[in-house]
Amino acid sequence: MDVNKVNSLAGRRLKALREQLGLSTRDVQAMSRKIAAEKQNEEFFLSHNWVTDIEAGRFRPGMFRMYSISAIYKLNYTEVASYFGLQIADLRRDSASIQLPKTHLIASIEAPETEAVSLPVAFKPDFCFEETNLLARAVEKWEAVPLGLLQHLDLRESMYGYIGTEDFTLYPLIRPGSLVQIDASQRKISSAPWKTEFERPIYFAELRDGYMCGWCEIDRGKLMVIPHAHSHREVRVFDYPTQAEIVGRVTGVAMCIVGDRSPQAREPSREK
Repeated sequence: MDVNKVNSLAGRRLKALREQLGLSTRDVQAMSRKIAAEKQNEEFFLSHNWVTDIEAGRFRPGMFRMYSISAIYKLNYTEVASYFGLQIADLRRDSASIQLPKTHLIASIEAPETEAVSLPVAFKPDFCFEETNLLARAVEKWEAVPLGLLQHLDLRESMYGYIGTEDFTLYPLIRPGSLVQIDASQRKISSAPWKTEFERPIYFAELRDGYMCGWCEIDRGKLMVIPHAHSHREVRVFDYPTQAEIVGRVTGVAMCIVGDRSPQAREPSREK
């Protein structure tokens, strides 16, 4: 959108808000003078002319004057910034898209105070943590939670799977108890070449009696779910698509990498 048009729309919106609050441009000037004096910084000050120019769309306020507008109009800073085309909610995503050459710590980026994401807070009573399943079918209650580190995670709208605590199919690449993100638009098994196990496509499959997550191949009407070599599990074969269907391709994984759970550690308990 054209910058001048954005400024004009933002100005009209701010003017309407000011008038709803019963404030004159002189009132805003006096109130911003107090803020500037307290902050000991004249950049917080909005003169009568500045207010009228902003409302007329002649220019956009800088970050300090935007702060004063937010304080006086009782708005969140992120909301005022969005009027002028600055979407602070995109900060974490844009930061993550920047690839830096050196290994580094990631500083915390505060989430916008008005943003929230739906997260599961209660699972259905019959949910079995030992088995792999689709997360949406296991959740009984959702609640809005401030975004924080989960800013772009919306479990209610997206498709996610839970790797059962007894499912070692792709261990140690994907550990039991992990959450996986599934792209349901990629249901056709890719035949593209891959060089390493990290490049090999992983799929989430629905079976007659549950779900599986693993490397998949289709050969003569048979779906083969292939485990990781270190999992000590066998290849499982199903009639396709009567006994198994592809839910989608796994595109992300959230898991704990520290723990003593391993296929070997589980063997003694299986023998009892």
